[in-house]
Parts: sequence; structure tokens; C-alpha cells
Amino acid sequence: MNQTAVNKFSKDERFEGYLLVRNAEKRLNKNNEPYLDITLADNTGDINAKVWNCDDEPPASGTVLKVRGSVTEYNKRLQFKIERYRMAESQDEVDLSALVAAAPRASDEMFNEILAVIEGMQNPVVKAITGEMVRRAGDKLHYYPAAQSMHHAERSGLLHHLTDMIRVAQAILPCYPFLDGDLLLAGIVLHDLGKLTEMLSDTLGNVSEYSKEGLLLGHLVTGVAEVRDAAKALGYPPDEEYALLLEHMIISHHGLPEYGSPRKPQFPEAEVLSQLDDLDAKLNEMQAALKRTRPGEFSDRVFALDRRVYHPRYLDEEDAFSDLEELNTGLYEGESGLDPDSAYQGLL
Repeated sequence: MNQTAVNKFSKDERFEGYLLVRNAEKRLNKNNEPYLDITLADNTGDINAKVWNCDDEPPASGTVLKVRGSVTEYNKRLQFKIERYRMAESQDEVDLSALVAAAPRASDEMFNEILAVIEGMQNPVVKAITGEMVRRAGDKLHYYPAAQSMHHAERSGLLHHLTDMIRVAQAILPCYPFLDGDLLLAGIVLHDLGKLTEMLSDTLGNVSEYSKEGLLLGHLVTGVAEVRDAAKALGYPPDEEYALLLEHMIISHHGLPEYGSPRKPQFPEAEVLSQLDDLDAKLNEMQAALKRTRPGEFSDRVFALDRRVYHPRYLDEEDAFSDLEELNTGLYEGESGLDPDSAYQGLL
């Protein structure tokens, strides 16, 4: 599928090709005229698109459209004006791996990495609760993203987020021998599992919307409730120390009340979890910004970071940028764990 990648779109450029629908809805302009507002994506990024003067029903999230139109600019952000579109058909032979953003490692590999961490735990309570929570997560953990549109918003993005945090934790634990390694690693595995019920995702990792439970409670509250229920099912009393510590790590991992935490971290492992979560999320956002920004230039404002990101002219920039280009064009698609043929069958 030879087409311009979304992260390479430029103002006034014409485009005709296939893009994935992340979400879509019908809206009315100031003159009460209907139009479609659609977020379109490939495996390099997404762009807001408009179909003006259109009373069609919006396409479903996770479907593929063939679109024709031009790249415009609105409020200093690129936007795509769709002139014509249709649903992709089986004879189009769409390469789905070029449209679906996926984690750089296969989901089975990352999942087994988490199982190995649990198997290596010495604390029986922490090990039992963490194992039970992962068992309950089931197949969802293999394909769920970590967010709808922010950090690790990709197929298997939640596993990507958790395993990267685990690797950083394992690297720093020897520097702080007073930390309880089992407790920290368990907190990492558990802290975002509430997102499996907070968001509604298809098997491509595309989140259509948040669940009622997610909107009313959020993944911190549901995560605590799920750990408490798992501990009870395993026969632990309500005042079990380590269950309570894990619950606190979940409810405090956003760090500050303004970021959604009802409590600030109140013991060392909870503090480290909060810091690692923030670090991994920000670095993932920055990496994504670098992929769509040329060396020596600033990105557009990154909403999650509330700033623009500068792409330094690194000493080995030519090779590094070439690697990113290869990643964007799907040369590493075999590492994503995504089977384009089987995934495509249920798409249209």
C-alpha cells in the first residue's frame, strides 16, 4: 500500500488512500448544517477530518475508509478535508498493519515477561493477588491500549507500558536496596488494569469510547475494587497489609489530586510507581512527537505535555531518523504480533 504516512502530511497536500477510523460522529455547524467529524489514522499517527454538508451516518470505529481530499490547517493544526469517501472492500487488499499502530514487541512476548515477573516473586500474598488479577484480565490484556489517544494508544499498548516500566524498575532496584521489589513490581503490573473496564476497545486496540463505569468511576477506583475483590476471593482478610498497600499504590499512582489521585503516594514503593508511570508516559509522548518532527524543528503542541517538543540534531541522527522512517512504514510489522489477514476479516 503505497501512500503518504499521516505523520508526513503537509498543508495543501492532496491525498487519496486508505485510513482507519478511530472515532466519528455527526455534528451541526453554526448554521445547523450537518457534517461528519472523523479521526482518521494509520500506524504513524492520526488527523482530524471533516466531511462538510454531509448527513450520512458516521462510519464505525475500527473500520477502514478510502478517502480523497486535501490537507488544510485550522487553529495551527493540520486537518483533512474529505471530498469523497467509501468503505474499504475486500478486493482493495488493504494492508492493515500499515494502518494499525501497534506495540514494538509481540503481545505474547510481553505477556510472558509479566508472567515471569510474577513467578519470581517471593512474597506469597503479593504473588497470589497479582497472579489472580492477571488471570482475570484474560485476553484483553493482549490487545488493549493504555489510552484512547494519549500515551501508548496502540494495539497491546497497555502491555508495552507495563513491561517498559518493569524494565526500568528492575534497573533501579539495586540502587535502592531498601525498596520491596515484589511490591513495586506488583504495583506496576496492577496499576492500570482498571483500564480494561474503563475503556471499550476492539481487538485492533482502537478505543471507541469510555464505558459507563469508566466515566463514573475511572480506572483508579475500579482498580482498587478489583484488587480488593481478588484478595477476598483468595481468602485474605479485609485488613491484609499487602492487599492494602497494593490498593494504595493504584489509587495514588497519578501522584497529585489535580491529576486524579485521591491520595498522594505515602510509602516509597508507591512514590516510585508514580514517578515511573509519569516518566514512561511522557517519554512515549515525546517519542511519538519526534517521529512526526524533523531534526532541528519543533513539534506541534503536544496536548498531554502542554508544550512543543524539540527534535535535536543528534550525532547519529541520520541513522536514527532512518530507523524511525522504517518503523513508520511498517517494515517491523512482524514484531507487532498483529496478523493483518485474520484481523481484517472482521473489519468490514
